[in-house]
Amino acid sequence: MTRTTLFRQALLFAIQVLLVVATTVLAQSKTTNGILKIHVNPKQAYVFIDDTAISDGSQAIALDAGTHTVEVRNYGYAPQTQHVEIASGKKTELTVTLQPSGDKVAGPFGDIELKGHPRAAVLLNGNSPAFFVGHVDEFDNNWLWHQWLLVKPGSYQVTVLQKGQTFFSGPVKVDAGKRVIVDLNHNGAIKSRNFKPGFSRGPQPRFEAGIASAIVPIAPVTAQLSASQTQTTCGQSAELNWKTADAAETSITNIGEVDGSGNHIVTPTQTTAYELVAKGPGGEVTQTATIDVDTQPTATMELSQPDVRYHKIGDKVVEQTSATLTWSSSNADAVTIQPLGSVAPTGTQNIEAGPGQTSIGPISQDVTYTLSVANACGGTAIQTATLHVVGSIDPAPPVTLASVFYPSDYPQRRHANLGLVSTEGSVLTQAATTFKSNEEYDSNNRLVVVGHADIRGPKKYNLTLSERRANLVRDYLVSQGIAAEKIETRAEGKDRQLDEQRVEDLQSQNTQKPPQWMTGRKKATWLAYNRRVDIILQPAGQESTQAYPNDTPETRVLWQRQTPSLKSFEKTEGVQEGPQIPTVASNQ
Repeated sequence: MTRTTLFRQALLFAIQVLLVVATTVLAQSKTTNGILKIHVNPKQAYVFIDDTAISDGSQAIALDAGTHTVEVRNYGYAPQTQHVEIASGKKTELTVTLQPSGDKVAGPFGDIELKGHPRAAVLLNGNSPAFFVGHVDEFDNNWLWHQWLLVKPGSYQVTVLQKGQTFFSGPVKVDAGKRVIVDLNHNGAIKSRNFKPGFSRGPQPRFEAGIASAIVPIAPVTAQLSASQTQTTCGQSAELNWKTADAAETSITNIGEVDGSGNHIVTPTQTTAYELVAKGPGGEVTQTATIDVDTQPTATMELSQPDVRYHKIGDKVVEQTSATLTWSSSNADAVTIQPLGSVAPTGTQNIEAGPGQTSIGPISQDVTYTLSVANACGGTAIQTATLHVVGSIDPAPPVTLASVFYPSDYPQRRHANLGLVSTEGSVLTQAATTFKSNEEYDSNNRLVVVGHADIRGPKKYNLTLSERRANLVRDYLVSQGIAAEKIETRAEGKDRQLDEQRVEDLQSQNTQKPPQWMTGRKKATWLAYNRRVDIILQPAGQESTQAYPNDTPETRVLWQRQTPSLKSFEKTEGVQEGPQIPTVASNQ
């Protein structure tokens, strides 16, 4: 066949294509609203409209009015995608020039040859335009002109489609040095032939075409994936870095679809294998990067000493030693110590002895501190430390209270500070001493001093007399160091008498037995018992003992029914005058 004949055949074929396109445009223009006239370079470039394969080469396309996505592709060239607005009843011109892209591809190769549907797009390993490798007319002849779709040995999912119609889709296995022929006109029937150039061809440019020839070698997909660190703790981040070549789709498990190359920060909560899947016309490649996550937190806790002491007397803590609690943790988000609550991951705290016991008695108690740590990865750890508290809780020292007895009609109005004999002063001194000792441990205590008189004389007189008696006792206690505000006085006069039977009982219980001259004179003894001042410790309500001084040098002066003279006081050793207080004027 001469070159002139070949040229005539090619020209006749081009005219036929133009007639088909023109007929299609005329038919569709009756029902569509606009025309896209697109000019492409290289001339073999294929046009996709809204992800639908249309045809190859420059052409006029009838489209509905509105915005359309126009994608022009040719293997071995960088694709171009743009949005085009089609106006009703108007023609829109668009020129797209693609730029070469990609290195040469080395063998060995196999060849895929397709028969039928020459204008249909050929996609390998995917259905989107990104998997486009050419159209059937570029791979349907191997006679005088080479029309080769060269691929690396392997299995390929071949899809042939145009204008929404799929003519073939199925796996095609290709070996090195073999040509696989797919007959699209006979339901994709496949046969194989030898293809010697598959072993002999050197590296090929990604697209090479002549008047009636085309060689398209498909580059295999390559991929790399790495992690900035492969060992982390819970909550620690790492960076994934990846790079692919000749991939149409790229995804990473646990992340999703990603660009062909890039990086991404991840914070896994457990050991995770990240798999990069890169798919393209040249096949599918997977790469894995595993990050091992240490989910187990650590925890330590200790006490500086195992025992502490606690001693309380009354309401006063007199001894309370302490221990230092020290703890640390790592790889933890939440740290608590019971019974302290939330704490810092690492720290110390002074622990004072503080038993739960409040009752009087010895103390021997364990207090357990529990350190609990956890993290967002589900890891937990627990540590305990036990502190032993020893000691005791004791009552405040007792207050010794005894009633104080006065001679008849003392203190007198003119001698308001006279009448407290020395033995009764000693009783008050002991009461003051024990009260002050107790007060150190029980600051709430106070004294109520209650004055009494026997039944003789007018009520008003006896009330005043009992008031003087109470005041003299109060002033004596104040002179012994008790704060005045701690003492309350009350005058009962001749009310609230001890009855005779009560006096007999008290005498029988008295450790001081009465002298012979008192025996049998019950009336006088009863009167003597009611010339007294009682002392009450509050808030406990402890009352003074009512033991009469039966065997003292002042007993006769205190006991006699008549009012003692001043001389009789002078004859009695040890009689003392109470603290000096102003004499209150009285009509009595």
